[in-house]
Amino acid sequence: MKCERCPKQATMHITEVLGDRYEEVHVCEDCANKYLAEPAKKKGAAKKKGAPATADGPDEAPPAVGPACPACGLSYLEFRNQGRFGCAHDYDAFKAELLPLLESIHGDVRHVGKAPRRVPRAQGAQVELTALRRKLQQLVTEENYEEAARVRDRIKELENG
Repeated sequence: MKCERCPKQATMHITEVLGDRYEEVHVCEDCANKYLAEPAKKKGAAKKKGAPATADGPDEAPPAVGPACPACGLSYLEFRNQGRFGCAHDYDAFKAELLPLLESIHGDVRHVGKAPRRVPRAQGAQVELTALRRKLQQLVTEENYEEAARVRDRIKELENG
């Protein structure tokens, strides 16, 4: 099957849900990237052919582009459309948008599940040390010196062996 926008072979088949009907678009990878990056044009094309496509209608606000990664240039909108990042820096660039998303999906923003059984003891101790140091700082800030002394002693135990 050929791309609907150019003479290349269609490799992407996009199905859009438009209310009570479906619209299929068969495009090559290059045209698919352009198609997914321009949602305002898709809305205009989805209207009936006789109706004018206006962006200032009450139900059609221009989409918020959001932040973009300084390393690869991927915008948050492109990430949402494609479902994958362009580089490792995207985690930092989209942190504000990702934290609520991760919390809604997983119930938390950090891993709280099982750990591998064969974790080396040194690595397990290192994780515990990091957590204890954070707790120690918090206790000192709260001026809870008795509990801070217990945590300090536990840190010394782990560091000495």
